[in-house]
Amino acid sequence: MSETSERESMEFDVVIVGGGPAGLAAACRLMQLDETLSVVVVEKGSEIGAHILSGNIFEPTGLNELFPDWRDMGAPVKTAVRGDRVHFLTSQSGAVPVPGLFLPRPMHNKGNYIISLGRLCQWLGDEAETLGVNVFPGFAASEIVYDTDGRVIGVATSDMGVGKDGEKKASYQAGYQLLGKYTILAEGVHGNLGQQVMAQFDLRANADPQHYGIGIKEVWEVDPEIHEEGLVVHTAGWPLDNHTEGGGFLYHASNNKIFAGMIVALNYKNPHLAPFEEFQRWKLHPKIRRYLNGGKRIAYGARAVNKGGMQSLPKLAFPGGMLVGCDAGFLNGVKIKGAHTAIKTGMLAAESVHRALASGDSGQSELGDYEVAVKESWVYKELHRGRNFGPGLHKLGTFWGSAFAFVDQNVFFGKLPFTWHNTEPDHESLQQASAAKVIEYPKPDGRITFDLLSSVFLSSTNHEEDQPSHLQLKDPSVPIDFNLPNFDEPAQRYCPAGVYEIVEEGGEKRFQINAQNCVHCKTCDIKDPQQNIVWTVPEGGGGPNYSGM
Repeated sequence: MSETSERESMEFDVVIVGGGPAGLAAACRLMQLDETLSVVVVEKGSEIGAHILSGNIFEPTGLNELFPDWRDMGAPVKTAVRGDRVHFLTSQSGAVPVPGLFLPRPMHNKGNYIISLGRLCQWLGDEAETLGVNVFPGFAASEIVYDTDGRVIGVATSDMGVGKDGEKKASYQAGYQLLGKYTILAEGVHGNLGQQVMAQFDLRANADPQHYGIGIKEVWEVDPEIHEEGLVVHTAGWPLDNHTEGGGFLYHASNNKIFAGMIVALNYKNPHLAPFEEFQRWKLHPKIRRYLNGGKRIAYGARAVNKGGMQSLPKLAFPGGMLVGCDAGFLNGVKIKGAHTAIKTGMLAAESVHRALASGDSGQSELGDYEVAVKESWVYKELHRGRNFGPGLHKLGTFWGSAFAFVDQNVFFGKLPFTWHNTEPDHESLQQASAAKVIEYPKPDGRITFDLLSSVFLSSTNHEEDQPSHLQLKDPSVPIDFNLPNFDEPAQRYCPAGVYEIVEEGGEKRFQINAQNCVHCKTCDIKDPQQNIVWTVPEGGGGPNYSGM
């Protein structure tokens, strides 16, 4: 008998992995349809919202359908967007304003809100519990549970109280099996269980590789005299070159707070590039710095972002469950938004499961009607209209790719008679270090720009130190023997938390993993050129503890 089968089991009608907008929307919708269902949401963060990080300009389309009276219910969606400004940064001090007339239509934010997605998830979690959902924060789903026919019947949570040496400590507690007739995976971007079922059932057979960006965000308290509540600022261009996709954002939230951040596409080519440092440089531009001068940085975090779009969507249903939200990759790249599509796909999955259970299905079916429902919904129509945005930037560069996006969206309304593809995985994009330009980054000034470790401190990241590392190497020799000579070991720079270092001891170089710093962004699992780093879940409750991100 395996250790997994010896674990205590809890049985439910539906098991949902992930307490983000997709998972909580699925849970709420299930209970709206049938209050007698037993539904559990398992969340690896210490509380709902602890691991949620997003820009976030929120489009309320999905929430309107889930809770039509959300305003009266007190949802934390208050700060309406009052204006959009877009700048193309030409240099460290130069900028050209981009008139709204020349923006792709989906980038306009009229009717949207500046919110903390973490706060919204906390509210959705409360609503789910009120409806009768079992919400289990602090439990990390670490593996899929299959029946003898290979069908998914639930998940198992990670064991607690295991030391670095792999031995059980006095505090040891075995994980639980959470078994359900159906399992909905809503872990967010690059979910580890989602990756497992995609491989197990070959769900990506007819899809392009998923593509990603790394999103880095800070929250600032700024001078009320320069704060413009409801203002949305986006930038393209400097400090990134024309072949590196990405851009900055600066959102004026309520209470004199600003959400400042940058997304850098993980198909960048220069192994010397450090996304964290590019973000710090970006804040020094006069168009950005003017809002931050004299302000106080109060929070920091980072998270990978899907950007593959329609062409990168896997098959959504598998025997015993389905993928929803960013676990599948439903972010709309043109809008730079995914919370609304996450809520909607969570609802569609819930409706599919409810139909199956109401018909007497005991969980034996693969719910293909979920995929049909997605393709008939506004979610798929959105992604189809924007399908050429990401491949266009990759093919044409950021300047001409942006010009193409304007023509595609504003002249042809996303109906051009072709679909472009990007079939190169992000981890294969790096040039040899010897052929790439070395980037010299300025030292942090401690006022506008900061170092990695002080930033990680603001994320309130914490892991039990005496536990096996959740960052595993398939081959421990690869970082020093392959990545270092070929790419100057890019993990030293792409990680936004200082997890990976090359250290010298006795004249020998060694790859050091500071797993306790990990903010669970998943960049290492995505960008490592040999796909040698495997991100697994640590003990439940470990990781960042974001507040208001």
